[in-house]
Amino acid sequence: MTQSWHDLLFAHWPLDPGVLARKLPVELPLDLFDDRAWISVVPFHMTNVGLRGAPQLPGVSAFPELNVRTYVTVNEKPGVYFFSLDAASTLAVTAARTVFHLPYYRADMTVRGERAITYRSVRRRNAAVNAQFEATYEPSGAAATPKPGTLEYFLTERYCLYTTTRSGEPRRLEIHHQPWPLQPADAQIAVNTMAAAAGIRLPADPPLLHFVKRMDVLAWSLKPAS
Repeated sequence: MTQSWHDLLFAHWPLDPGVLARKLPVELPLDLFDDRAWISVVPFHMTNVGLRGAPQLPGVSAFPELNVRTYVTVNEKPGVYFFSLDAASTLAVTAARTVFHLPYYRADMTVRGERAITYRSVRRRNAAVNAQFEATYEPSGAAATPKPGTLEYFLTERYCLYTTTRSGEPRRLEIHHQPWPLQPADAQIAVNTMAAAAGIRLPADPPLLHFVKRMDVLAWSLKPAS
């Protein structure tokens, strides 16, 4: 598949590893940085979503998305695990749940702005829990590629996601893109119940913030993680 990600905010919080480990499938070991686990809320919007070489489809090829994720490693390959992925496309949500075994949810979402981005997402009422996010964010400095060994590298330079099938078998989906051009960011987060919707309480401390204007991505199909 192809995807282009726009106006990403990475909002990261450190957590006690025991809190997050209990929320993960046992087949997906939690990854730590300096003995701390991390959870991230990532709002953005996508274009160019589809099979490589196929025509773009209205309602499927471009839509906002909002992720809640943590970090795992399987067989020494670091990746991302998603607690939830909210999207403004019913077709995309249905397809991702069916094909990729990912916890996608339909949400009502709006994204406005050029430099300062105003983002709002409310998960549809038929969902089991309340999940909302509302923020205004923007870059506050120059872009730089994260260096190996740094926290920023640990949190962003991961080129696969992990999930499990209904029977508990771990699966890996490989992605490819250029290194992240991270910019420091400012954000005013008015509402954020996304982690709470997954049963996770965020710390009161302000998050570590980064902004990325655009990233073009290639993605492959799910394969066994072993």
